Amino acid sequence: MDVDEPTGDGDNVEEVTAAEEEEDDAVEEIHDQEEAILTVVEDDCNGLVNEIVSVVEFLDQISDYRRTQQKECFNLVRRLKILLPVFEEIKCFDEFPDSCKHFLHRLRKVILVAKKLLQTCNNGSKIFLALDSESIVTRFHSIYEKLNRVLVKTPFHELNISDDVKEEIDALCKQLKKAKRRTDTQDIELAVDMMVVFSKTDPRNADSAIIERLAKKLELQTMDDLKRETIAIKSLVQEKGGLNVETKQHIIELLNKFKKLQGVEATDILYEPSTANNKSFTKSTSLVLPHEFLCPITLEIMLEPVIISTGQTYEKESIQKWFDAGHKTCPKTQQTLAHLSLAPNYALKNLILQWCEENNFKLPEKETCSSQSENESEEQKDEVSLLVEALSSSQLEEQRKSVKQMRLLARENPENRVLIANAGGIPLLVQLLSYPDSGIQENAVTTLLNLSIDEDNKKLISNEGAIPSIIEILQNGNREARENSAAALFSLSMLDENKVTIGLSNGIPPLVELLQNGTLRGKKDALTALFNLSLNSANKGRAIDAGIVQPLLQLLKDRNLGMIDEALSILLLLASHPEGRQAIGQLSFIETLVEFIREGTPKNKECATSVLLELGSNNSSFILAALQFGVYEHLVEIASSGTNRAQRKANALIQLISKSEQI
Repeated sequence: MDVDEPTGDGDNVEEVTAAEEEEDDAVEEIHDQEEAILTVVEDDCNGLVNEIVSVVEFLDQISDYRRTQQKECFNLVRRLKILLPVFEEIKCFDEFPDSCKHFLHRLRKVILVAKKLLQTCNNGSKIFLALDSESIVTRFHSIYEKLNRVLVKTPFHELNISDDVKEEIDALCKQLKKAKRRTDTQDIELAVDMMVVFSKTDPRNADSAIIERLAKKLELQTMDDLKRETIAIKSLVQEKGGLNVETKQHIIELLNKFKKLQGVEATDILYEPSTANNKSFTKSTSLVLPHEFLCPITLEIMLEPVIISTGQTYEKESIQKWFDAGHKTCPKTQQTLAHLSLAPNYALKNLILQWCEENNFKLPEKETCSSQSENESEEQKDEVSLLVEALSSSQLEEQRKSVKQMRLLARENPENRVLIANAGGIPLLVQLLSYPDSGIQENAVTTLLNLSIDEDNKKLISNEGAIPSIIEILQNGNREARENSAAALFSLSMLDENKVTIGLSNGIPPLVELLQNGTLRGKKDALTALFNLSLNSANKGRAIDAGIVQPLLQLLKDRNLGMIDEALSILLLLASHPEGRQAIGQLSFIETLVEFIREGTPKNKECATSVLLELGSNNSSFILAALQFGVYEHLVEIASSGTNRAQRKANALIQLISKSEQI
């Protein structure tokens, strides 16, 4: 997966990205909120110093961050605490020079942005933070860049800062300059699991084992956890512009899957009866709005309900914006639409008017779209168009800057991915894959990886003939480019036709090579891509011919890598292939399976039992070998206390053993 980090010499990025502009807006909101608590006179520098110290000390008291951002949060707080000795030395100043006032104001602004982000990571929706983890990492890095830009201009002489403290600040600036925007292994694994669960075509999207693993990673395994998460999600969707409809649906779908694990009835909080507490409504403490009156996109009562081709009803303005963004699917069902025509739902509109009259409920006045929002959208389109134009520039440096900036834009949100595609960026990016510049190649393939998150873009990328070029980079690119090429192939292989194309384009051997000799991240990217590709029958034979079995067996031996379940999952696919059974069906492997069945994690036991069942169903000698290693009593234990899937597999295996004994 794309986990961007600087690819050049580590210099600060001076360009102001869209994400940074959003954070600056957020600072103003924070400032308004803070004024109710702290009144700071603009020229009162001692007040500024005290406020900054209070904020840093407050952040140091927070100990419970969401698991997906925990490492980044503690790193940020640790770096902010390095600033405290500076304020100890200057807090008793009687008069500050103008340069010092400017420095303190800029520093306060960055620290308030950091506070906003850290509080989000402390009490925000766990599912949303995991789903949006790449964007969150970008925000952390943006804070590092801004903090560095402020600190490198620290007026040490005017503030009479000691040499020891100056050295600490200089060292901090070096840390900030080198700060990575790369998620750790856990984040990458989490992102892959979530991509699978949210896929409409991947057969594993309802796999209870994957959902259980996600629940464990996100720490959403108890009723209290789920109740708190539900509250956090409701708070999130009520924020102005807090979520787009796709993200809302993904979050609710996963929350319901977690509820089902706990035996709780799945509900859609987007459609639950909602009290009229929205600021657009006339407030009533007892009145409940019928959920069918609410637009699935805005969650507000509909003024002009219209029906689309799937039969679903939406507020006219909201669904039109959805179409204008380039979508050709139903937001609720994700079905491809036969046409984009809208039909007024007069029956529902009359019901709404009748209900409002009977309940003395005043409908909100229809709000016109703000010119500011429209201007921002147009500015974003213009920015994307300029970047696309620069991709074909004859100036090498201009190409480098534009493809790097586009890489960042493609990370930020779904809207940017649609804008880049609509502006014709994909064909030019595919051309750059063959450009004789390693930096451009890396940024181009990573941008395509980010763009491929959009389902429509997957088709556009493959239709432009990108797959052979991505495979070429996988074979010969630099380390980062090879890893992101593997992740791109995984993303593109979500489409069945691309599984075939990648296999026929000889993409499996370099993935196997990366699995065997790559970094930890490279191994994981290769492993997930190979799993997806091996869902295709012909690709199983290609993977076996490429020598996939030995590196998979090695992953089972090296338990510290944390890829046992993934390796066993691929071996399960290979076990359904005659050549695969021949390659893995050795006594030593059967013994390894029995070891996992005996003493592995619940997921290990489930996967190992599944592999043994597949092998034994085709050749009873595997069953006899497993019995010699004492598998039976452990199967009985799993049949009564394993995961749901493990219990089914263990019972099937026990029945198979009984039949083989009768023979």
